[in-house]
Amino acid sequence: MVARDGGVRPGDTGRGAGPVVHGFPHLETVRAALTALHRRLSPEALAAYAPSVLPVDVAFPDADDLHLGAQRVARALVRHLRLPDARMIVGFRAMEYAASVELTAGPEYFIELNDRFRTHRRDIGAALAHEVTHVLLHRLGLAFPDTGDNEILTDTVTTYLGAGWLLLDAFREDRVSRQKLGYLTPEEFGYVLAKRSLVFDEDPSPWFTSPQAYTAYTRGRARALRDARQPPLSSAGWTGRQRYARDRRYARGRAGASTGAPDGYLFEPGPDGGLRVSFPCPTCHQRIRVPVRGRVRARCGLCRTILECDT
Repeated sequence: MVARDGGVRPGDTGRGAGPVVHGFPHLETVRAALTALHRRLSPEALAAYAPSVLPVDVAFPDADDLHLGAQRVARALVRHLRLPDARMIVGFRAMEYAASVELTAGPEYFIELNDRFRTHRRDIGAALAHEVTHVLLHRLGLAFPDTGDNEILTDTVTTYLGAGWLLLDAFREDRVSRQKLGYLTPEEFGYVLAKRSLVFDEDPSPWFTSPQAYTAYTRGRARALRDARQPPLSSAGWTGRQRYARDRRYARGRAGASTGAPDGYLFEPGPDGGLRVSFPCPTCHQRIRVPVRGRVRARCGLCRTILECDT
């Protein structure tokens, strides 16, 4: 059976194109993708994706042969994404999308790139990163039912496994032209990239050639840091702690009823008749449940992150 990936979206490009979407409209799906990835790969398997693919490995000088250079970059991404027996055959043609891949049983996979990459070689690595990740997800059996959500999953996994900084660096915007590859917004790419940097202790900012990519990364990183400063985590700020204390008092006054914000902490009755609180792990977004009894050290059962909590 042969399935064809719909392709990485080219985004808005050229003079007169519409504005690039910014912000975090897909954040819920991005977080679900991070959880799904952690459920599919163990912490040890994820650790094998450090460090990120390096700029020197995916550089494409204008003097290089087009097809040989594309094959070389594809091989570098295959190695980085740990697909040792996958052979990528890269071609170019006129098409709506930036790129697409045929998902077969392997070991050969056919990737087609938009003809415009013949003269925009600096972004070939970004387009290939998305398509090679489709192959990885196909082999892992990891997918979301909805096509749009599945493309967000692919961008998220590409970024978290160390190749998606290329997609963010392909974002360029000025007064007369703009370009973005992928389905995430620039800030969402920055968010996932920051999640990776916090886990792998890696700073990707020196690799950006696009000033707009760096700005998007800093905004995404600020959003990612907020995840690690939400109550009941001990690192929560004063305002968050005050809100948490108020909600805890309300929950105790309504014994037996669940209270709180579904996208954040949630108070609920515990199995022993006491009160417990659930909240998303700031690393993998799996929900964690702990008893409400002051300072507690919790360990996420999925990603094994140790969390200091003040419940």
